[in-house]
Amino acid sequence: MSSDTPSDGPLDRALAILDFVASQRKPVTTAEIAQELGLPVPTAHRLISNLEARQMVQKAPGTKRFWVGNRLVVLAGKTISNAFRTARRHAVLTAVAGELGEQCEIGIVRNNRVVYVDSVRVAPSQGLQFDPGADAPLHCTSTGKIYLSRMPGAARDKLVRTLPVQQHTPNTITDPDALLAVLAEVRRNGWASTNEEYVQGVVGCAVPITAPDGTLIACLGVSVPTARVRYEALGAFIEPLQRAAHLLAQTILDGEDEDG
Repeated sequence: MSSDTPSDGPLDRALAILDFVASQRKPVTTAEIAQELGLPVPTAHRLISNLEARQMVQKAPGTKRFWVGNRLVVLAGKTISNAFRTARRHAVLTAVAGELGEQCEIGIVRNNRVVYVDSVRVAPSQGLQFDPGADAPLHCTSTGKIYLSRMPGAARDKLVRTLPVQQHTPNTITDPDALLAVLAEVRRNGWASTNEEYVQGVVGCAVPITAPDGTLIACLGVSVPTARVRYEALGAFIEPLQRAAHLLAQTILDGEDEDG
């Protein structure tokens, strides 16, 4: 196929590089990228240099290997946020919030903070509101715990031990070893919970919204006052949340929009 065809032009090759780099669990070399995509090394080097100049990829510290750049991370966050701002997906969120009778929210992670892209409240709020655009820490939110639990082991350990952690309530987990133990449990269970760790008197849980290959897209969570639901009873929310998370993932993968 000639290089000037739409399916094999410079833009297609650049996008293929971004897709490959983003799908790897560790930084990769120019030679590895070239080999994987069947590109001449000089071509791969030129395209990678252009992407690096635009902060779409960047070198891992102290190496010549590449991973996703800061600008790509920000763009991905904006893209995911926008993807959930449709009537179809908001309807799914509204339905599960109505089924549970509590506030439900969709969260993503951007710049090591949880950012909420949509939320629905069907009961009076008692001290916690995750409105769209609001953000929260990783270490004391269910969405943050899911994100951390799904990171590669070495990267997870490093981030947990360097992440600024604030004691928001007496229950906030600030000890790195204790948090890593919780994250191991989250990884085994496939969902996360918080026991009055961010706001006293509020508990919650969340499940991942994933692509077919297991890639984390976002998280779907519920936040409830302990006056209505005890922490030990949160498990009853998991199955409805998982069903809704599957529907949300399906609407994204099927390309359904507001009219879909």
